[in-house]
Amino acid sequence: MTYFSFRFLLCNAIICIFLGILLGLKRLLQNQLSARMQYNLSIIFLVVLIVPFFPIKSAPSSISWGHLLMPNSNTNGDIQTTFLSGNSYTLNKINDFAVSVSTQIPTFIHSLLVFFWSIGVFVMFVLLYRSAKQVKALHSSALPLQNEVINTLYIDCLNETNSKNTIPIYSTAFLKSPVLAGFLRPRIYLPIHLISDFNAGTISATDLRYMLLHELQHYKHRDILVGYLINTANVFYWFNPLIGYFLKRIRQERELACDAAVLQLLKETEYTSYGNTLINFAETIALTPFPLTMGISGNAKQLKGRILNIASFRKPTFTQKIRGYLICIFVSTVIIGCVPLLSVYASDQTGYHFDTTRKNITQLNLSSNFGNYTGSFVLYDQATDKWNIYNIDNASTRIPPNSTYKIYDALLGLESGIITPEHSTFTWNGEPCPFESWESDQDLTSAMHNSVNWYFQAIDSQAGFQSVKTFLQTINYGNQNTGTNLNLYWTDFSLKISPIEQVELLQNFYQNNFHFDRKNIQAVKNALLLSTTSSGSLYGKTGTGRVNGKDVNGWFVGYIESDNNTYYFATNIQAPSNATGSQATEITETILSDFGIWK
Repeated sequence: MTYFSFRFLLCNAIICIFLGILLGLKRLLQNQLSARMQYNLSIIFLVVLIVPFFPIKSAPSSISWGHLLMPNSNTNGDIQTTFLSGNSYTLNKINDFAVSVSTQIPTFIHSLLVFFWSIGVFVMFVLLYRSAKQVKALHSSALPLQNEVINTLYIDCLNETNSKNTIPIYSTAFLKSPVLAGFLRPRIYLPIHLISDFNAGTISATDLRYMLLHELQHYKHRDILVGYLINTANVFYWFNPLIGYFLKRIRQERELACDAAVLQLLKETEYTSYGNTLINFAETIALTPFPLTMGISGNAKQLKGRILNIASFRKPTFTQKIRGYLICIFVSTVIIGCVPLLSVYASDQTGYHFDTTRKNITQLNLSSNFGNYTGSFVLYDQATDKWNIYNIDNASTRIPPNSTYKIYDALLGLESGIITPEHSTFTWNGEPCPFESWESDQDLTSAMHNSVNWYFQAIDSQAGFQSVKTFLQTINYGNQNTGTNLNLYWTDFSLKISPIEQVELLQNFYQNNFHFDRKNIQAVKNALLLSTTSSGSLYGKTGTGRVNGKDVNGWFVGYIESDNNTYYFATNIQAPSNATGSQATEITETILSDFGIWK
């Protein structure tokens, strides 16, 4: 629920931006686009309104609120310990202390927003359902048209519009103006008073012809379907005034486009007569009886606009038509191209595009190793250039790196000259820390092994905000986003990276594709060394994401250096609780042991 509320609101904000651009473009090109093309562009944009309801994989409930999570400014206020423990020798070499972050916007607010939105949807749905019942009642009360003269006139109109299907025409006493209604079985309904006025000579055959042509153009251009889409969108976006304005505008453009389609069939000498029909029957056709019908009606302001458009209407030349089509195609392509962009940026779980076309990838089934954890495992064999991946969807999903980012924060400090391989010690300022091991002077190795936050925060503070952002861009680290807080951006859902990217980044680090000082690379490697056995040397860093006192995100990333090969790995686990770096390490060592890589 929290994930949907956040994503839906973010989608609305982005949709409004796109919509503002579209309305500006249409205004700029209004003299280049016909009424029909203006209407078509609006219909295409309706597709964008479906994006928030695409079945995108949601995040685990423990981290679903994503960007709304921010750390407390006082890190001593809500801190709990995650300490690695177990029988593994590697575990005993790492202290993975996790700092808890908390939500500034409580979950119940999200629930409240969804509740009020749902109430509005329910009310709008009831109104729409009532309109559907009215259409059904209209059909039940209507009778097939018996007037032979009008039937003959109607057949002539069918021929005039080149309609391949004969739409049934009915008479009814419950309408003031002609309408087209019915989604699966559309029908035209004529009010009995119009038939009576026609028989009495009050309404001319020309007036009635224009009305019938208008309804047939609605049918020909499938406006009844668009009407249903508009009304459905109005149900779900009832709270958004800009989208409400846009939907109202589509209805207006629909009538302008329909008028233009009728005028295309008429001679220029008949344009004034068609406009006079709207004027003469303005009071009668003032309002559409209910939403799910298409008619010639409209309010006084809309009718005034239609009259002005009729007065200025000129049939477009061939060149104007081609130009209008090209503009419409271009703008439509841009709109459709924005749909996946909107979907990605509105998703709390931004994915990393991993190009698999030229890679040797084996997808693993390690569900028994992960148990109740959601997660992924990525292993790259440098000698054979082979990837082994468990759960490739999760492995290409960006999530907070937590303390695994400190590998590269250390590089930032070294490359900036804040620390050096020979002199990397920071003096503890004497302030109380949440963990005893933090309350002493730290060098790079001790700070890495004890995951000392204040050490790396000091590096960031001295480097400065812009230097941190530039460094992230230089090494192409995940989404490269530090948010606005340099204290815990690697764990507060600002900075995100996928497990696949972790492995790719470790390759670049190990091989120094960054072209950094080799002494700096070696200094970080030395700080990452966990164990050396007959299998080789294991280098790694854990990370634990703690939210509201719950361990929800566990990492273990690193590489194994043997005599003739190097293996790079990244393990991530997620759960509502107990998803720690220690658990990720245990899972990793079991998998590596099964592969015969590490004993």
